[in-house]
Amino acid sequence: MKKKAKPAIFLDRDGVLTKEKSYIRSTNELEIFPYSKSCIEKIHTYGYYAIVVSNQSGIARGYFTEETLLSMNQYLIQETGVDAVYYCPHHQKGVIQGYAFNCNCRKPAIGMLEKACSDFQITMNGSYVVGDRACDIRLGENANLKTVLLDSGYGVARLEEIVVPDYTLKDLRDFIKILERKEGNSI
Repeated sequence: MKKKAKPAIFLDRDGVLTKEKSYIRSTNELEIFPYSKSCIEKIHTYGYYAIVVSNQSGIARGYFTEETLLSMNQYLIQETGVDAVYYCPHHQKGVIQGYAFNCNCRKPAIGMLEKACSDFQITMNGSYVVGDRACDIRLGENANLKTVLLDSGYGVARLEEIVVPDYTLKDLRDFIKILERKEGNSI
């Protein structure tokens, strides 16, 4: 059953909710920022879904299994309160059969957003993409959403290509301040 229509904050995982550590291979390696849960609570308070969209080519590359990733996703949901986690396990240079191909879900393609919209009643007008890499900003551009580049992961210093986000901020807490101003409240 679908929930009430409202906008979403589409969040990358690594560098946004968790510490960027390249390929995280287990729940034990998943280091959630101490402020992530309170930020997700505020996102919900302001009337947005909090949806994670994450490229996870480590599956295609053979670094970990999809079952391991599902365990990490469940842990992330439990510890932060995000509404859902969508991921792309594919990569054209992968070594695991069934995952080694180009797809429409790998960011910056919008497949994960389309899937989230089919599962939730998401109003794209007013939604944001928040990430720490150029592909996150390109995803937002491809979906005509506001974009936020955070320096808490790869950030500006390690961008793969030049992008022009709507906002460039230190971390997710600074984005919450943007939402507070937009909503005219403070929590």
